[in-house]
Amino acid sequence: MNSTFFSILLVILGILIGFIVALVVNYFRASRTSKKANALIEQAKKDIEKLKRDAAIEQKEEAHKMKMDLDKEIREKKEELKESEKRLLQREANMDKRDEMHQKRESALDEREQKLEERQIEIQNEKSKVEDIKKEQLELLEKISGFGKEKARELVMSQVKESMSKEIAEYIRESENEAKLTADKKARELIVTSMQRYAADIASDQTVTVVDLPNDEMKGRIIGREGRNIRTIEAITGVDLIIDDTPEAVVLSSFDPLRREIARVTLESLIKDGRIHPTRIEELYDKICKDMKKQIIQYGHDVTFELGLTKFDPDLIEIIGKLHFRTSYGQNALEHSKEVAELSGLIAGELGENVALAKRAGLLHDIGKAIDHEIEGSHVDIGIDIAKKYNENDIVINAIASHHGDTTATSVISVIVAIADALSASRPGARNDSLENYIQRLSQLEEVGNGIAGVEKTYAVQAGRELRVIVKPEEVDDLEAHKIAREVKEKIESNMKYPGTIKITVVRETRAQEEAK
Repeated sequence: MNSTFFSILLVILGILIGFIVALVVNYFRASRTSKKANALIEQAKKDIEKLKRDAAIEQKEEAHKMKMDLDKEIREKKEELKESEKRLLQREANMDKRDEMHQKRESALDEREQKLEERQIEIQNEKSKVEDIKKEQLELLEKISGFGKEKARELVMSQVKESMSKEIAEYIRESENEAKLTADKKARELIVTSMQRYAADIASDQTVTVVDLPNDEMKGRIIGREGRNIRTIEAITGVDLIIDDTPEAVVLSSFDPLRREIARVTLESLIKDGRIHPTRIEELYDKICKDMKKQIIQYGHDVTFELGLTKFDPDLIEIIGKLHFRTSYGQNALEHSKEVAELSGLIAGELGENVALAKRAGLLHDIGKAIDHEIEGSHVDIGIDIAKKYNENDIVINAIASHHGDTTATSVISVIVAIADALSASRPGARNDSLENYIQRLSQLEEVGNGIAGVEKTYAVQAGRELRVIVKPEEVDDLEAHKIAREVKEKIESNMKYPGTIKITVVRETRAQEEAK
């Protein structure tokens, strides 16, 4: 038991001694750590002080550097200001010199103006003196001659007029002949050049169309039972069918080319189809009418494309296409309008006018013929209304109105269109003119010449292109012959309508005859 107690006591004593030793060791460690911490703190304080000193030194150096840069910049600005000041002073000096020069020039001009005014006054005084002297001399001459100024002038003018009347008339006639020759030559060259550059085939439309049949039996099918088929075709197309002894052929007769064309296509379609009865005829007719409208529009597009014209209203394009199915004296209206447009463009190009506008006016000059069978009025009035409806140029409207001479032409293009229209209509074979109209025109030409005093006989030659007037030599002299030619020309232009031009030739012939017996 004592040994156990002693063991416990030793353990307790060992624990106490270990605790005391641990406290001592911790104390020494703490003191050592405290010393290290104090040393570190001291070192940190020293580093901070060093950093502060370094920062202060850097700040001073930076401030010094900034001060140096600022001083340098200030010096540079001062130098720039000095240079600017020098330039301004130089400019002021130059301005002063210019002011002095201007002042000197103004003073010199003032002196010159003053001298000019003085000189002008002197000249006026001299003029007044000269006028006074002239007046005194005229008064003296009037006293000496016994004639006044106006009376002497009238006497001289009357003598000059009497002596120069024949010379003046001869000079006027020669000048007119020379001007006519020059104008005719240039106009002929211009027109011939235009016609050479545009050459079109001559085509004439007829009033009948022949439809070929595969055999004569088809005639009976076209006529139908009791003629119902042929009556239906004639009723809906408005075209007369002539079925005679001509083998394998049917003749369609109508003055309306559009109706005749629709009837032709309808009849040919019926022949190919083989089913010929009133219902089928009406169906095909309606279908072909729709197709024909598309074809009419295509005709209009083709013509405007060939002429290089644009900006047409679609409805106006259709009206232009309808001209393909209109004729005038057998001449196709669309081909005629196209030809006039081409000729107008060529002539306008030679004269330096607007080619596109001339072509447009030429194409639309007969546009009223497309619907003149549907609306009352002349094709000119209808054409003017159409052009105004589709907002055409005023020059185009005037060309439509004046191409037959009903209205005065207000532009060169209007005159060009009238010339091109006459060229297209008057060329040989372009139109079918009846013999009766031809003879009537020749008679009117001869009557115009025969109705003038001093004319013995008038002859129309060259198919009415030339009029030869034979005058009585004992009643008409050379100057009167010239006047008669002018009078005949004016009467023809005012009283007759004719294509192209008419040459008037006045013949004055003196014959001396004797008879030996």
